[in-house]
Amino acid sequence: MSAATACMAPMVAPPSSSPLHGPARSAMAAAGEEMEKMASAQKTLGAQSDEECAGDDVGRPRAVVQKLTCERKPLGEGFALWRGMCRPELQDLDPFLSFDEFEFCPPAGFPDHPHRGFENVTYILEGGLSYHDFSGHKGTINTGDVQWMTAGRGVVHAEMPGVQGVQRGINIWINLASKDKMVEPRYQDLASHDIPTAADGDGVTVKVIAGECHGARSPLQPRTPAMCLDVTLLRPGARLRQPVPRGWSACAYVIDGEAVFGGGGANDDATAGARTLVVFGGDGDGVEVRAEEGGAGARVMLVAARPHGEAVVRDGPFVMNTREEVEQAREDYHRRRNGFEMADGWTSDHAAAAAAAAVS
Repeated sequence: MSAATACMAPMVAPPSSSPLHGPARSAMAAAGEEMEKMASAQKTLGAQSDEECAGDDVGRPRAVVQKLTCERKPLGEGFALWRGMCRPELQDLDPFLSFDEFEFCPPAGFPDHPHRGFENVTYILEGGLSYHDFSGHKGTINTGDVQWMTAGRGVVHAEMPGVQGVQRGINIWINLASKDKMVEPRYQDLASHDIPTAADGDGVTVKVIAGECHGARSPLQPRTPAMCLDVTLLRPGARLRQPVPRGWSACAYVIDGEAVFGGGGANDDATAGARTLVVFGGDGDGVEVRAEEGGAGARVMLVAARPHGEAVVRDGPFVMNTREEVEQAREDYHRRRNGFEMADGWTSDHAAAAAAAAVS
């Protein structure tokens, strides 16, 4: 999504004209080469993740070190956020740059805008999101679907309401390592019925969006090694213990109901209601979440990822390591070069339709 969902940075307006005309490079050939490199890298990352996540046992669950209530904040006509990060108490959680629940309906949307330097994850809770980018990639993700977009060196796209009524979802920005910030862009869309599901037969159901849980593994291949689980605790007391690699950052967001996090001891537990983000400390080999004994169950988004430990400089839709790199990204976008060549003369279907409606 646009920079509006990440720390309220200003959007970058497209230039009225571009100094470049015609194809400046063979983007498709470059993308093919990058995909081969990506496949090789993912084999290595997959092997590493298997070692880090071996087994389903959690001997010492991580404790909750921060709990943040997320309040609804209207942002313009028809759009609102429940912001977990990009706030005074928690700016980010390396490599997570932002974590938002969003809600919007027409006329709100995200017209043509650029990105560089991170991965953008959109998971639809209700409704749909229609998208179109400058390489011709377009479609709609609906309730339960996910899109994992690696912006890499540059993407320009639009995201608009996919159906009438209210659209709700989770949007997460995950930073890319400095070595990956200029990789070719990649989209990975997964329909709800194609997301693997794990169930323990004891009241816990997990949609494995990224990573692995109870033997179910997602086919998605994040560039930054990550785990993303949609956990449903169907009855009071239902519990999930999920391994998390040591050294990874981890947090959870309560979508509905009331959940308990921690190590199971009365002094270690943290109870969180709907629209609360909890951050886990680094000690322990996994996390535990369970539904309140006297409640009616809960739904939780659990995420974890390997941190980069690098400097982060962001300005609107660009996330780099230095101020000079951010300025370069902005210049590249305006001059339609170094990853933004296909934006020259391009307008999304959404923008074209809006322009036609304005003159009719």
